[in-house]
Amino acid sequence: MPKEIYLAGLDIGTANIRVVQAKLLQETGELSVIGISEVPAAGIRRGVIVDIEEAVSSISTALERCERMTGVPIISANVAISGNHISSIASHGVIAVSRADGEISEADVVRAVDASQAISIPPNKEVLHVFPKTFTLDGQTGIKDPLGMTGIRLEVDSLIVQAGLPFVRNLSRAVMQGGIELEDLVLSTCAASESVLSKRQKDLGAVLLDLGAGTTGLAVYEEGDLLHTAVLPVGSIHITNDIAIGLRISIETAEKVKVSFGHASPKEVGKNEEIDLSKLDSEETQNTSRQYVAEIIEARLEEIFKMVNDELKSIDRAGKLPSGAVLTGGGSKLPGILEFAKKELKLPVSLGRPQNVSTVIDRVDDP
Repeated sequence: MPKEIYLAGLDIGTANIRVVQAKLLQETGELSVIGISEVPAAGIRRGVIVDIEEAVSSISTALERCERMTGVPIISANVAISGNHISSIASHGVIAVSRADGEISEADVVRAVDASQAISIPPNKEVLHVFPKTFTLDGQTGIKDPLGMTGIRLEVDSLIVQAGLPFVRNLSRAVMQGGIELEDLVLSTCAASESVLSKRQKDLGAVLLDLGAGTTGLAVYEEGDLLHTAVLPVGSIHITNDIAIGLRISIETAEKVKVSFGHASPKEVGKNEEIDLSKLDSEETQNTSRQYVAEIIEARLEEIFKMVNDELKSIDRAGKLPSGAVLTGGGSKLPGILEFAKKELKLPVSLGRPQNVSTVIDRVDDP
């Protein structure tokens, strides 16, 4: 009987730390999610660790809860990394084909990709991923996989994703102190893309927007390749802060107002709708207009989507992605945000949900 294979993923976010454990179904190659856990994050701001002790405590708690749910110990995990210290840069590599008959081997492909990494990287940066986009063989462009072809000169265009070295080291240390080995570091938007974007969407052209608490991540795909990635330093926690300031209430109450009464479009909210704050916080006595809350939310969303549009304009893809935008993350659950995003991005917009994953746990389908 073949040995059962279990995989674990750890997502360290600004607001929450999540652990997912899955079993690989060897007959189909699909993943079956057997356990998940979510705990409030401590010691993390805008996707980066600012207090290792608090972060380790939160990570350990999340791991223990997941292990209790499944009864399977977590030895190692793939860890999602985010934060506005992450950047991407286009690169180009060139090599001479090694074999005398000119046939391209796997070693040649690896050497070409390695050659594309030979760029000047600041000492405080580390290469996180290298994504080969297209190959050129003796002047013939647009080749996806040159393996087995014949030629003399092989070139590759790659996208190199870099992360801040201190942030990577702190994250790695926190995970290991949490009691598990770090299998691999994965850019969180790329991990989300693998889960929610179909091959057809990636081929036609799509942007994934991960609306997190402290940051908004984006990943642009076209012709099946990652074209661009960025992490913007604003997220849904900034909406909560705006509501707290605008209504002069605590952050905790502002979060409840956002979750229970928030809407992305003031026009969709009745003018006479009132929010009784005393039902959310016994210390509050005032009532406030739901439309006013929606206006506060709309102002911050306009800023976030303007920054997204600026990123798309920088690669000449604003309004030009046929598969449109796919929203994930906690911020994507805000009522009215899909229509708002359609208007701002001038693209089709949908909500991202995991694909090719089987489970009996309802929360796995939560964006």
